Amino acid sequence: MKREIMTTGDGSKTIHMPDLNEQYHSKHGALQEALHVFIQTGMEYFLEVTLSRKRNFHQEPLQILEYGFGTGLNAMLTAQHKSNTPIVYTAVEAFPINEEEVSAMDYGQFLNDQQLYKSMHQSGWEEDQEITSYFTLCKKQKTFENIANEDQFDLIYFDAFGPRTQPELWTEAIFNAAYKALKSGGVLTTYCAAGQVRRNMQSAGFTVERLPGPPGKREMLRATKNEVSPIIDQHSNQ
Repeated sequence: MKREIMTTGDGSKTIHMPDLNEQYHSKHGALQEALHVFIQTGMEYFLEVTLSRKRNFHQEPLQILEYGFGTGLNAMLTAQHKSNTPIVYTAVEAFPINEEEVSAMDYGQFLNDQQLYKSMHQSGWEEDQEITSYFTLCKKQKTFENIANEDQFDLIYFDAFGPRTQPELWTEAIFNAAYKALKSGGVLTTYCAAGQVRRNMQSAGFTVERLPGPPGKREMLRATKNEVSPIIDQHSNQ
């Protein structure tokens, strides 16, 4: 399938697949989308609201699972975050990008850390790799259907291609597995806000919030496992 490098609205690059009219990140801004959906609404929310309730939480590694490693943008932004919290980051990707695409994306220059970008993409698959003193990466080459972890992760970045082109990645079965993979109180964030996706999450057991989306998108979703005080989705009957 043909893949092209394109520059998005904020100057960062992404991979575009013209046959599907789909891209790895938002055409309105790859960097802005990743920061809004996964860092601010995901990681920072979890650290501030959830982990702040635990004593000595900075000593506990934050366990993150990413559905779709792709270009490595979400992982790189997570590794660059100044949280001082150790992070163990597991990324599942069925079809890794090639060396030419890694070079063309050049997030190392865009985010002012060439060594971090190279280290993440040069690290081996199927094993833990210490990328920095606070960030350990484990890349796994497999499909989402083969994720079978239980009560392991605090946070999930759900960054699959959209349900318009790959609806099989957004089913209730997929979210059942994601729910099982999270610890109690764990959080899943995604750029998608489609009604059927939200209902599939709810059927899997999640408490789901519809939140303001990144530039170019009106809404996004954040889902929580076994929330103590559920937040009511005011749009649930729509």
